[in-house]
Amino acid sequence: MKLLSWNVRGLGQSRTVNRLKHMLQDVNPAVIFLIETKLQCKRMEGVRKLCGYSNGIDVASNGRSGGLSLAWKTNSQVKVRSYSNRYIDVIFEEDIDGFSWRCTGFYGAPEVENREASWDLLHSLDDMLDTPWLVIGDFNELLLASEKRDGRIQSDSQMNSFRTALMDCNLDDIGYRGQWYTWEWGRLSSNNIRERLDRGVANPAWWELFNDYQLDHLVHTFSDHCPILLTTGLNDRLRSRKQHFRFEAAWLLEESCEGEVLKLWNSCSGSIPDRLTLVSSGLELWFNKIKKEKKISVKALQQRLKELNDSQPSDEKLEEILETKLALNMEADREKIYWEQRARANWLKNGDRNTHYFHSFATNRKRKNRIRCLINDSNEEIQYEEGIEKMAMDYFSNLFTTQGVADPSVILEGINFPIT
Repeated sequence: MKLLSWNVRGLGQSRTVNRLKHMLQDVNPAVIFLIETKLQCKRMEGVRKLCGYSNGIDVASNGRSGGLSLAWKTNSQVKVRSYSNRYIDVIFEEDIDGFSWRCTGFYGAPEVENREASWDLLHSLDDMLDTPWLVIGDFNELLLASEKRDGRIQSDSQMNSFRTALMDCNLDDIGYRGQWYTWEWGRLSSNNIRERLDRGVANPAWWELFNDYQLDHLVHTFSDHCPILLTTGLNDRLRSRKQHFRFEAAWLLEESCEGEVLKLWNSCSGSIPDRLTLVSSGLELWFNKIKKEKKISVKALQQRLKELNDSQPSDEKLEEILETKLALNMEADREKIYWEQRARANWLKNGDRNTHYFHSFATNRKRKNRIRCLINDSNEEIQYEEGIEKMAMDYFSNLFTTQGVADPSVILEGINFPIT
């Protein structure tokens, strides 16, 4: 299951909505929590339905600030417990596995003078002791001074109040992968500030239920906050099954489709069933190749943006970050225009039909000692257990293997051997 939380900083422009839709299609989260939508409920409902999320709850903005939306497309039964302009609290009841867990999308007060009220709110929500509980969102506060670079020094009392609130509610930070910060301000190195304001926290019951997860800080092209994506059940293996061939309507939008069908049909001299089999398998390979080629440029831009975000900021790099974001936005806009020019129809909204499997561990020690990922010599992330085991075995095998004894004559040349 995937859950995405993002302070989008306004969805009033159609271009921004299109870029959000493009990103959600790429990541395909089952649950989304959007902060600072700056929209009234009716309009926000239209935006999330456009993005493929017909189920959800929206909280209206207060003028040009605030606004929340929590939406889902899962096999779970969702019960809304309560909500306000600072949070949306729901219970997910899994039909397949028969368990329930609690998720609270949280938006801490941006104003320092209202921060204590946010922690009082968190205390008031701590009313289901035995239920697995995840709180995710923009807390607008740091846990540690190391979560901020440049700008005004953060008040120790502010951070201590946040830490105390989490401790009182028995909530722990669940960590992250990717760039360390989630919020950035300033396009020049002289005024650039970076902070980690967005995070997920959970109680021990949630840790025990969702032992295998990761939270990623994603690259983004709009908003001063980055999306955070929680993925659970990483080691689940969906049972493979034979997929029946289905002709996709989207194939007709490709100019080379007709020629590809004719080429495949004429390349076989057998019976009609034989030709149909050849055409079906050939079309799937053909379209997969087209999709892969289209994604290459976008993936390269996303990788470059990630490298720039991880690097030490300078005026040149901040300018390149802006240019890379513009290029990614142009790709999203170009795809929208592509489909609008060739198909005068709405996108079909596909639900997330993944099956979820969860295993629980008894102690926090097992959770903390779990190796989720290793980086190999090619700087590639290895996440699967078989790959991690092989890397560990190879490392220690090489560590204790003699690589050959060097010729000692070079060292001995400078030593006198007196005869006594």
